[in-house]
Amino acid sequence: MPDQSIPQVRVSAEGAGEPDSAGGHGISRRALLGTAGATGLVLGAAGGAVGYTAAPAPATPLTSVGSDRVMFHGKHQPGITEGLQARGHLVAFDLTAGAGRKEAAALLRRWSTTAERLMAGEAAPHEDTDVARDAGPSSLTVTFGFGHGFFARTGLEKQRPSALDPLPDFSSDHLDKARSDGDLWVQIGANDALVAFHALRALQKDAGGAARLRWQMNGFNRTPGATAHPMTARNLMGQLDGTRNPKPAESDFDRRIFVPASGEPAWMANGSYAVVRRIRMLLDDWEQLSVSAQEAVIGRRKSNGAPLSGGDETTPMDLEKTDAKGEYVVPLNAHARITRPDKNGGAAMLRRPFSYHDGFDADGTPDAGLLFVCWQADPLRGFVPVQRKLDRGDALSQFIRHEASGLFAVPGGAARGEYVGQRLLEG
Repeated sequence: MPDQSIPQVRVSAEGAGEPDSAGGHGISRRALLGTAGATGLVLGAAGGAVGYTAAPAPATPLTSVGSDRVMFHGKHQPGITEGLQARGHLVAFDLTAGAGRKEAAALLRRWSTTAERLMAGEAAPHEDTDVARDAGPSSLTVTFGFGHGFFARTGLEKQRPSALDPLPDFSSDHLDKARSDGDLWVQIGANDALVAFHALRALQKDAGGAARLRWQMNGFNRTPGATAHPMTARNLMGQLDGTRNPKPAESDFDRRIFVPASGEPAWMANGSYAVVRRIRMLLDDWEQLSVSAQEAVIGRRKSNGAPLSGGDETTPMDLEKTDAKGEYVVPLNAHARITRPDKNGGAAMLRRPFSYHDGFDADGTPDAGLLFVCWQADPLRGFVPVQRKLDRGDALSQFIRHEASGLFAVPGGAARGEYVGQRLLEG
């Protein structure tokens, strides 16, 4: 779990329409609800813009959490640079026997249409379940990716990127193949659990006979607004997790995280590669350590994320500082020391994880940990070198276990009128 931080969410609050009962184009039910809040959407102005002469009946304003909206169309797919959401679902599908390029294209078109509507706070286009009827968009994001096997099944082997070659084996892996990989990957995130489930259900139904579910993982993070001020998230070990994430304002952010517009293959322009790992935390063992022992494992203070060498969370770590006994204050095998980009040839990735808890084993051991998701322009220059180094001597390794893994090519965002992956499937 490399030591990096997450940028803040970027949202807008545009109204969105959906068909009314007479077949016309009215204001969506959630746009009516989302009349106020932190985003400042004014219903009267929105109504005037589409030609209404009478204001609709007053509606209870959504809170800022419910009214926040992320746009579906853009240079990059949503769900990469936005801030951590309170609820997430990671889902993998395999194309069914007989489903090929044509069926995959139709599926991605359906999925893109559904994702665009749901992210706008509208109902699903077909047989909406009304699960999220009373909620706004709640920062919903839906992200789509392709696994290694997708290209053979669709006859597009020549378009498979070399960066999608299978990840190497790591000595710390205890992988369940049934919960790894997949032809298609979907990441769903939202700040409301019902909104996230609504999207999950709609997309699963959209798969129809073209794809079958391979695996699903459910995660969570702290709800926005639960702390006095925005801060780096904590994981289930109680540590601030994500302090050194690259930030969009940094000059080399795009180069590290996204495939360039001139990159190869051309259909991956402005896309990224997602490594997904289900990392179980051995919490019973971890919680037996003293706080000072936990801090030595990580290399940072548990209370505020400051490096053991001093300062606050953002203070650069002094790797050469020693104590009165001449020993490094940040141990040589501390997780934060090993994962530093300057100690890994500049390797960097954007971490955007969810925590998970899937109950308890028969002996009462919690099945809990991290749904690790990281983004990079090339996993062979991002995740792989860092994980290899962690494999050789990370103090944290005895308290975690990698139980599932996947690597997915996530194409750039769809332009208006396009669906995600269209340049691959129709190129």
